[in-house]
Parts: sequence; C-alpha cells; structure tokens
Amino acid sequence: MDQTKLGEYVKGIPLEDFDISDPELYRTDSWRPYFKRLRESAPVHYCRDSPSGPYWSVSGYDLVSEVELNHKVYSNRAEFGGIQLQDIAPKMNRLSFVSMDPPEHTGRRRSVAPIANRSSLRGVTDLIRERTAKVLEALPRNEVFDWVDLVSTELTSMMLATMFDYPQERRRELIFWSDVATANLNAPNPLVKTETERYAELERMADSFAPLWRERANGKGGFDLITMLANNDATMNMDHEEFIGTLFLLIVGGNDTTRNSMTGGLLALHDNPGELDKVRNDHALVPNMVQEMIRYQTPVIHMRRTALEDAVLDGQSISKGDKVVLWYISANFDETVFDNPNEFLVDRGNARRHLSFGAGIHRCVGDGLAELQLRVLWEEILARDVRVQVMGPAERVYSNFIRAFSSLPVKIVS
Repeated sequence: MDQTKLGEYVKGIPLEDFDISDPELYRTDSWRPYFKRLRESAPVHYCRDSPSGPYWSVSGYDLVSEVELNHKVYSNRAEFGGIQLQDIAPKMNRLSFVSMDPPEHTGRRRSVAPIANRSSLRGVTDLIRERTAKVLEALPRNEVFDWVDLVSTELTSMMLATMFDYPQERRRELIFWSDVATANLNAPNPLVKTETERYAELERMADSFAPLWRERANGKGGFDLITMLANNDATMNMDHEEFIGTLFLLIVGGNDTTRNSMTGGLLALHDNPGELDKVRNDHALVPNMVQEMIRYQTPVIHMRRTALEDAVLDGQSISKGDKVVLWYISANFDETVFDNPNEFLVDRGNARRHLSFGAGIHRCVGDGLAELQLRVLWEEILARDVRVQVMGPAERVYSNFIRAFSSLPVKIVS
C-alpha cells in the first residue's frame, strides 16, 4: 500500500480501535500515519485491548519529555512489569538499573558511567578509527554483501567486546545475546521460542562472564565494565538475577543504537541522494548528520512506565498501575518540534533535540560513545570516497521495541 492510500486508510480507523503495539507496523516501516493521527487527535491515547493488555500511548514530544522527567509518578521499577509494553514473564524478571528508580538506580548507574565520559571517549577514538578503516578496506568491491553483517555488526561487536574486555574472537556472542534479550517470541522464525529458552541462553551468558568477574574482582581488571561493576560498592554484591539483568542491559544498550543507526543512516542517505551530496561537499556536516541519523532511525521504539499514583496527562485521567508507553519514534517526528520531520536533512538545525536516548535520569549512559562510533564511520567513508549502493530492500526485525535491521544488501561501486 502506498503512503497516500495508507494515510487514508488510517484516517478511517476509529481512535478507540487504535493499537500501535503491533510489531508488524515497524517490520514493514508503516507506522508514520498512525502516529501522525495520534499526535493530532489523541496525543495521550488509551488502548483498551491489545496482546499486552490495556495501555496509554504518549506520542507528542513535550508529553513524552514530561513523563520521562517525572520518575516519581511514572516508574521504571521492575516489579511493575518492566520497561517494555509487554510485561516481563512471571518468574523471569531480571533486575538492572534501567528498571529501578532512585535511590537504587543512582549508584548502579554511576558505577558504569566512566566508560563513556569525555576522557574515555578521547582514549578510544584512535582505536575506533583504526578498526573502522580496516573494516572498510576489507569490504568486497563490486559485489553484493550484507552491510548489517560486515559493517554494522562487525564494528559494534568489536567495540562492545572492548567495553567489557571480552575476548575479541568471541565478540559475536555478545550480539547474539543482545538479540536474544530483545527477541519477539511471536516473530516469524523467532531466535528463541519461549521465555524459558530465552533465559537459558542468558544463563549461558552469565556463565561466560562469571570467570571474568571473579578475576577482576580480585584486582586483575583494567578499565572495562566488568571491572567497574565488580569493584563498586553499589554493584559488587549483586545477586545472580541482577548480574544477568545488568549484563544484558549493558550489552543491548552498548550495541543496538549504534548498530541499527549505522544501517538506518546508510539507508537514509541512499533514499536522499541530495543530502549525501551535501555532506560529501562539506564534511563538517558529519556531526550534525549523525544526530539526524539517530533521530530519523530512532533505534528504541518505545519505553514503558507504570503510574505510581493517579495522574492527569494532557487532560486524560491515568490511574495508579496503568501502563504508560513513551513512543520515542513518534516524538522524534513531532511536527511541532521538527519541521518536515519525515524528511532526512543532514543540516537540520535542531536534530540534536531528538529523544532517541531518552531524557532525565534514564537517559542512555553510552550516548556519547554511540555518537562517536557513527561519526568516525562516516568520516572514514567520506575520506575514502567509498560509494555504497543499496541493492535491495532492507529486512527489518519484527519488534515494537527495537527498530532493527537483519540485513541490507549493498555493493561498493567505487
């Protein structure tokens, strides 16, 4: 269905029948008219019936920000069901600091924050540039290959292994566990088929990390996430469940934004060749282009909160215990904030205002590292005048949580 027909179809759906939790909307990249309708007619919208139960959708930029910044009313705490629209399965809950509020959240987040502070980023910039150059130089020429596999996944897996000081030869294990942690069990050919199978794989992840933890807790670590966690008062005595939860939080957070923005950014430039010409003619646009890529891609589709008390949001009465879903993918395309939001503009004046990293106390702790990796990738592509041609449609992942790609066929033609 073309965009005009899709828009007309969506206009005909009664608002009370709207359920934008369907992962197929994101797999087919057909979500835009649904959220446009909600932003215009019901920016705080109640869905009474969905596979995940009733929930409130918050789709406007300012309203998403308002909820994000009010953790005293809208909670992340795991005991209320987690940070995704779908509740965590019974007895499968794994704590991490993203599913906590202050004061528990504060010390745990601080324990890992140094991995992405300014001095740390300066320290890894040369390493990222060296690896990026090697990956680009090793790519096939004049033959089709998968950009997701050979570029996006390869670069992010190397950096993720560095962050954990995990063996580089086993770096793809980290990507596998990230995909397992976020996999939709109802997807066609799912990576895992049951919650039991999912958590069995995450137990294997914990088993792989346990020797590293023991070694580094005894003073043999360096500057890496495991050493930080094992030697900080807030995290050194985590129980097994929180250990697993924290590992998969950091693994998912450390790769999904970067990996999928590397692919989504290339696709955006392919679809907008005039914007590619702009940045080829002015490499100083790269940092701003990276922000626009992160806005346009919006790698995390939503985050869920739970109301701790009765509240009113944009005139709607929210009851204690209600699910409140923050649709970042809609906020980043809010016409009241971003002019012509469906256009990809490398010189967009306020691209940095995107909410892809969240806001407030739960803003992504590794945002600067993601931006750095994306900036270096495009600096190196432009410096070499690598011309990448998209050769077929992207395959997107069936998910309403992570806006991800499973493949993108491309060919280097220069």
